[in-house]
Amino acid sequence: MLQALLYRTGKARPLFYRVEISRNLFEEASVTREWGAVGGTPRTITSCHTDLRAASQVADTYRQRALQRGYIRDTVPLHLAKQTPG
Repeated sequence: MLQALLYRTGKARPLFYRVEISRNLFEEASVTREWGAVGGTPRTITSCHTDLRAASQVADTYRQRALQRGYIRDTVPLHLAKQTPG
């Protein structure tokens, strides 16, 4: 399993976008996209591909589009960054 997790802040609620490549039961490569508001119910779409190369190209296209829409890779997850010490 390989995934990219991106965040977008600056709106009323922070948003996330996740792209994951994994193998399914039929030995195909699946690309799963999940997005929505942090803490909310996400939307999910999965597509199947015959080989890992095709799945990787599709996943990279989705990741690039998300980056163009203002999502960024964050080294500290939002739910941890907002916690107060103590």
